[in-house]
Amino acid sequence: MIAAARILAAAVLVAAAPALAEPVALVLPAGRLGDAVLALGRQTGTNIAVADASLWGRRVPALRGRYTAREALERLARAANAEVQPAGPTGWRLVARRPEPPRPRVVAVPRKAPPPLPPAPVVEVPQPDIVVTASKRDLTLRDFAGQVSRIDGAELSLGGAGGTDRLVARVASVSSTHLGAGRNKLFIRGIADSSFTGPTQSTVGQYFGDLRLSYNAPDPDLRLTDLAAVEVLEGPQGTLYGAGSLGGIIRLVPNAPDLDTVSGSIAFGGSATWHGAPGADASAVLNVPIEEGRLGLRLVADVASEGGYIDKPLLDRKDVNRTRISGGRAALRFDAGGGWTVDLIGLGQRTRGEDSQYADRDGPPLTRAARTEEGFDADYAQGQVVVAGPIGDLKLSSSTGISRQVLEERYDATLPDQAPRLFVQHNHTTMIAHETRLWRPMADGWGGMVGVSFTHNTTRLSRELGTPEDPQPVTGVENRVDELSLFGEGSVELVPGLTATAGARYTRSELDGAGEDVAPATTETLAYARAEMTAGRVETAFLPSASVIAAVLPRTSIYVRYQEGFRPGGLAVEADFVRRFRNDRASSIEIGARHGSRGSDPFALSASLSYTRWRDIQADFIDATGLPSTANIGDGRIWSLSAAASVRLAPGLRLDTGVSYNDSRIDEPARDFPYSISTPTFDYAIGLPATPVSAGQRALAVIARMNQVPNIARFGGRAGLDYRRHLIGDLSLTANGWVRYVGPSRLGVGPELGARQGDYLDSGLTVRIGTPGIGATLSVTNIADVEGNRFALGTPFTTGRDQITPLRPRTVRLGLDASF
Repeated sequence: MIAAARILAAAVLVAAAPALAEPVALVLPAGRLGDAVLALGRQTGTNIAVADASLWGRRVPALRGRYTAREALERLARAANAEVQPAGPTGWRLVARRPEPPRPRVVAVPRKAPPPLPPAPVVEVPQPDIVVTASKRDLTLRDFAGQVSRIDGAELSLGGAGGTDRLVARVASVSSTHLGAGRNKLFIRGIADSSFTGPTQSTVGQYFGDLRLSYNAPDPDLRLTDLAAVEVLEGPQGTLYGAGSLGGIIRLVPNAPDLDTVSGSIAFGGSATWHGAPGADASAVLNVPIEEGRLGLRLVADVASEGGYIDKPLLDRKDVNRTRISGGRAALRFDAGGGWTVDLIGLGQRTRGEDSQYADRDGPPLTRAARTEEGFDADYAQGQVVVAGPIGDLKLSSSTGISRQVLEERYDATLPDQAPRLFVQHNHTTMIAHETRLWRPMADGWGGMVGVSFTHNTTRLSRELGTPEDPQPVTGVENRVDELSLFGEGSVELVPGLTATAGARYTRSELDGAGEDVAPATTETLAYARAEMTAGRVETAFLPSASVIAAVLPRTSIYVRYQEGFRPGGLAVEADFVRRFRNDRASSIEIGARHGSRGSDPFALSASLSYTRWRDIQADFIDATGLPSTANIGDGRIWSLSAAASVRLAPGLRLDTGVSYNDSRIDEPARDFPYSISTPTFDYAIGLPATPVSAGQRALAVIARMNQVPNIARFGGRAGLDYRRHLIGDLSLTANGWVRYVGPSRLGVGPELGARQGDYLDSGLTVRIGTPGIGATLSVTNIADVEGNRFALGTPFTTGRDQITPLRPRTVRLGLDASF
């Protein structure tokens, strides 16, 4: 019975509702019983415990309508073959239904009745907790040592589907370059490398389910429609996720097909932007069981047209930067029996930005004095096959996928008093990824996981420069990497309430590449130098991790964590030559504390303090020709403090706050980094670093020692209010309002990228009135109509002198949604 008390539990604890027996409007998702119980607890204010781990994954249909908490729970219990038992005055417990014993045969009455059976012992159910699926082994929040943010999918889609901007608005530690949909770089916890979309791998790993979305391509900015949740893990995650997770990971958790129930939803709306053009959006979800209980299909579709708000008076054009987005996904699930499932998933998105979204710093508001049409096109597609199921007490998941991402960016490259010039950059990325892992969930005081992953990625960066009608090819580069990793992690409960975890990952990366459209070598020395620079090479990395977490109170824990992360090297273009940059590596030590969980407790708090040492930082700079390039800029250190709190102020009213503080410095600049385009350290005659370092460079290096890591504000903060109230009948009101401050930061590394950005306040409000089946929404973003400067880069050819990227002006959206 002691072992049973340690079985994984899932529940939600909120303040008791004034009248638990009154029916309320409920919307419970189809899928796993554990997810439906979590939603029921949040919506009814009850304490529901699932004491049997075998019940967690049982399938239940969606439930919509007005029910009491007990009625809804009994319906779920019947579907899952479970029983409801009281657990205190405001809660219940779900246990697996036991088969009825066979009826005894009639025999002669014994002369003496047997003694009565002893009463069944009362099993003390552990305090319920949230499961962190991004841990890759179903760790509960109680056992996970790290800073975690989990945003419910319904919150992100309230008021119409959005993209990554919705996540940035809700999590204070996540930031973006705001280049535009489909071309942004994301950063977490002060670990940022550069402003451009180049050959470097992102510092943040992005995943759809168990597979990464990209390797060294920008954020595809997928629409966040029909997601169960989005999970954000802060800090290096090298052991679990490998290369490209220096700052952390963002994981999109989709809703799986429901094999038993036909359901669907649709949402659409129209928007009006101050000083700009109108917009519209629509999304739809359809779930169809093809063979009940065995095979099901789930379809998602999105389309949006975001009105422009930037004017180009020299071209006599207004509101030039309209962006059109269309995409969707399909998931087919087959239940193979015995808990095994096979999922086929396909997703894709097409984004078209008609022109640039940046403006002149000193010109009229929201205008750009450019004589060329700019903009971008971004396409993304991925296919996955996922096989998962139990092997005794173990669980196995194997995921294989292929992704293709194409990005074309157009920049104004016109020189002063010269004819218009256009710079075009094409980024083509193809990735094949696989991961298989076997794990044992934490039970009986221990749990663990082992896995293997393989990634093949090819990125081809080609560039053109010239007249808008006929730009000519200039030097480009292709990078190829084959990455094989073995990883594992294990946890042991040393004493009740004290859990230690250790893990490691070994990665072997084979790198090669080549230049494209490179001018012919004029000497044998140059030809040899180029061949040496692009020759294949092998890099290895060993990434250990360790943590200890202690439950000092039933809902309070403290932890210490050590983790490492890395990114492999590659090839970059500098002027008309292809040069090599090295891998970089980050190691982080973190202490943190956590009390309760958001949405489950009247008060919840999480906070962490971390120190990160980042060596051989890969970052972008402006080369001697005025184009972006990549190099190792040196070593840095980052102090980061992040905290989030959630407080129930009154029934139905909750306050969420978050703050992030980062002190990031480049304290050891690389000796061969070209800090100034006027004093290059590269000898283009032979393609090798020039020596000795000039006095001017040494002076610039001293300046660089005082520079912050780019694109990271020292301080950022967010506050939001969530309000829910039952009105009459099935009618209810839901409102969410927020305000976010982003502190000042600098654009990049070196004098040409010293522009100041940030230091602005953003805000938003969404209100929905309706029933679970149909509703109307009103949303307002940038309520104060702040111009601000989200990102001080439009085109690198005039970087740091006259550009800002303003916030989208105040925008009002009216929408309708319906579901069945």
